[in-house]
Amino acid sequence: MEATQSYLPLYAVLVSLLAVLLIGVSGRYPNIRETWTLLAALTKFGLVASMLPTILKGQTIECHLATVLPGLDLSFKVDAFGMILALTASFLWIITSLYAIGYMRSLNEHAQTRFYMCFAVALSATMGAAFAANIFTLFVFYEIITVSTYALVAHEENDEAIKGARRYLVYLLGTSVLFFLPAMFLTYTYAGTLDFVPQGILSGTASDAVITIIFVLFIAGIAKAGIMPFHIWLPSAMVAPTPVSALLHAVAVVKVGVFTVVRVVLFVFGVDLLADIGLGVFLAYVACFTIIVASIMALRQDNLKLRLAYSTVSQLSYIVLAVALLTPSGITSSIVHITIHAFGKITLFFVAGAIYVATHKKYISEMAGIGRRMPFTMAAFSVGALSMIAVPPLGGFISKWYLILGTLEAHMIAILFVILLSTLLNAAYFMPVVYTAFFKKPPEGEGQGLKEAPPMMVVPLVATAVGTVTLFFTSPFVLDLVKIVVASVMGGSWD
Repeated sequence: MEATQSYLPLYAVLVSLLAVLLIGVSGRYPNIRETWTLLAALTKFGLVASMLPTILKGQTIECHLATVLPGLDLSFKVDAFGMILALTASFLWIITSLYAIGYMRSLNEHAQTRFYMCFAVALSATMGAAFAANIFTLFVFYEIITVSTYALVAHEENDEAIKGARRYLVYLLGTSVLFFLPAMFLTYTYAGTLDFVPQGILSGTASDAVITIIFVLFIAGIAKAGIMPFHIWLPSAMVAPTPVSALLHAVAVVKVGVFTVVRVVLFVFGVDLLADIGLGVFLAYVACFTIIVASIMALRQDNLKLRLAYSTVSQLSYIVLAVALLTPSGITSSIVHITIHAFGKITLFFVAGAIYVATHKKYISEMAGIGRRMPFTMAAFSVGALSMIAVPPLGGFISKWYLILGTLEAHMIAILFVILLSTLLNAAYFMPVVYTAFFKKPPEGEGQGLKEAPPMMVVPLVATAVGTVTLFFTSPFVLDLVKIVVASVMGGSWD
């Protein structure tokens, strides 16, 4: 694969770090501070998009930064897979920034300058993870995301927020130190490299037992993917302001988690090696367990953000399940769902925040009739929910379709029943929210004069809902990038 040398990946990472400084010195002037946030988001997306034509030609863009130790390089390599995450995150940062301004101002939140600074650092690290050329570089930016988002989770600074943030930090840093680091060390010991290579770097380097140990360590060490039992941090992080929840669940943290799982499966181990040892089947059933149990837990939550949090745990494991099938359609489903889930889930969290700003309600049982007074907001929620359920013509149908095809290609018919059951569970925990909002009558005299949240919140959530619909019709564009990834990791072409 032809490589182009360029500093564009570095610029895409650095632009939001520059914004951190500008946001910090402009803290006393909210309009200027937030202008820097928006300009950085727009510039970042522009830089990422400028690399797209090169990637669509099947080429890569490389940028070497430094050699820390022999064999430990900080370097970027932009490929089709990284481009999908980078485009998704950088585009949604623009919309999330607009939404955050409306949310933070409406509630007159404290420490807004710190909030926007940490947000910018997290997005900078997300770009670094998307463009990482090797496991070491990915690990560095993976941890920067953890540290920068800790302050966001603890934003409210009350006992609940501090407790949730500590759990967040302990789970994410703890699993990295205990599992990810040893896995990285063993990989270098046996493979002699940490570079991401299509079809993997570990084949023929060690016994099946050693390969299995490394694989289990990697999966346990990527707690951001929310695989049970390392998912506890995710519901705990719901103490954060809603824009942070949207960042965690759609733009940065969990997306980098599942991105890392897919990157390790395809570019460290490789399809053939995992299929020969049977580790794909192992990972698939771990994902199935997470999908079903998390869905059942979502059913039990009356707090809307907690229900969405457990839904995220379940939906993330769709991505893990799909790549674990080790088939062309399965890998396609896995990669496509990173973007599709991002648009659908960010819409749902935006709605939760809009409801809180307009009504100060957190619980589904309190939302009877709210859809009549917040029609745009709840219509957007309905679109996001139906996409999660995989109803056409919404984006979620595309990834679910390829997941089913991948299951058939892998001859794992039992997983079809898991997919069917999980789809029914999705409907069971999403549709009651829609029913409560539109068809239940509010208590007598309650909600008089209730209206939508501020336009700066409603416009972004409507935009992401529209994006969820648009993804159904523009999926061929996303699939052009996915085909490049699948062809490289499968060792051939795919149509």
